[in-house]
Amino acid sequence: MTRTRFPIAALTLVMLADARGEDLVIRNAKILTVTKGRLDGEILVRDGKIATVAEKVMTPAGARVIDAGGQFVMPGIIDCHSHIAAEAINESSVSVSSMVGIEDVLNPEDIAIYRALAGGVTTANILHGSANSIGGKCSVIKMRWGKDARGILFEGAKPGIKFALGENVKRRGSAPETTARTGTAPPAFLRYPATRMGVEDVIREAFLEARQYQAGWKEYRDKVARGERVQAPRRDLKLEPLVEVLENKRLLHAHCYRSDEILMLLRLADELGFKIKTLQHVLEGYKVAKEIAAHGAGASTFSDWWAYKIEAWDAIPYNAAIMHKKGVLVSLNSDSAELMRRLNTEAAKAMKYGGLTEDEALALVTINPARQLEVDHRAGSIEPGKDADLVIFDRHPLSNYAKVQKVLIDGEVYFDRETDINKRAATAARRQALLDKQRQQQLEQKKGAARRPQ
Repeated sequence: MTRTRFPIAALTLVMLADARGEDLVIRNAKILTVTKGRLDGEILVRDGKIATVAEKVMTPAGARVIDAGGQFVMPGIIDCHSHIAAEAINESSVSVSSMVGIEDVLNPEDIAIYRALAGGVTTANILHGSANSIGGKCSVIKMRWGKDARGILFEGAKPGIKFALGENVKRRGSAPETTARTGTAPPAFLRYPATRMGVEDVIREAFLEARQYQAGWKEYRDKVARGERVQAPRRDLKLEPLVEVLENKRLLHAHCYRSDEILMLLRLADELGFKIKTLQHVLEGYKVAKEIAAHGAGASTFSDWWAYKIEAWDAIPYNAAIMHKKGVLVSLNSDSAELMRRLNTEAAKAMKYGGLTEDEALALVTINPARQLEVDHRAGSIEPGKDADLVIFDRHPLSNYAKVQKVLIDGEVYFDRETDINKRAATAARRQALLDKQRQQQLEQKKGAARRPQ
């Protein structure tokens, strides 16, 4: 990942946040609650939470007031599949890497956080990559630009883990890092598995080991409860996350494309007694939507990406709508720092391709991904008691012409379009001064080197 040290946008935001304890009222707004319909009214925010949503709210003494000027307010957009803000996403050397985690490599200075904010995104699920049958642990973050790595974590969010099927997992050798290190290409089959059959075997074997590990610890705890003095089993950091999946303490998000592989994983989950929370990408989900719904898995898909690889050849833009109408909990994700900034218009495509209603389309990027991440009690809709993660658009957010004006997270303003624009000239000047200083230092170093005797 390339890090931009002095991006203009990164320096525009001098913390716009309101004090967490300060009351805030948003007036004169067209409120798109997603779950409770549309309301022309006001929102009272107190202690970072939505306190009241009504046609008229009582403004507390000393409260800050934001006049929306008849603009649209919607819940913060939630991206159920992203890789931003991570210094690395794949541990490719093994096929089961459940011992590693994204939390350990979060980079809060990634400019993609700020750009996501500018697109109205307030929450994202940061996933491990798709090089492994069983990948690493995920992190749910809020786009609290300016906070440290701990500060951007969505506190209390249920932990997750990434699985993957298909071409990425069974790839044939030719790993760039191996070639660079040794100067020669790796063997044709660098690592098991090399077939779709092998992928299934790896996942089954890992869960069989996890069940034995789980039984060993249960036996130990039972003996301790009976007062016996016994030695605890050896901890296995690879198997512990899989035990959490078996015990429904960790959410399983599975990268997949083809319908046959989707069915394989659903059947394997039923066989071994674990639940799939979401199928990610799931571009042939429309072919097996009834089976997905019967398992209780959600689907986080693209709006209209297809034919970019052989697995995506049968993708159709009606996928989201078909799965939704078959009873699957569907969201739209980005898997891209660029697309992430336009998820509102990605949702609008589901109205064209599938005839979803306005609220159904908005749900694809708000309440549905919140439910998939099990944070819907705090995010995804505008309701009293939820976190004040709100976005103000100048036009209806499903319009191609809509622009984000303000973004609030926990009642604090983290993005303000007017402030951003007003500070661009000063930021550009500061950036240029830093670059000039750097060039001058490099020039002096070259002169000093030239004066030294050879």
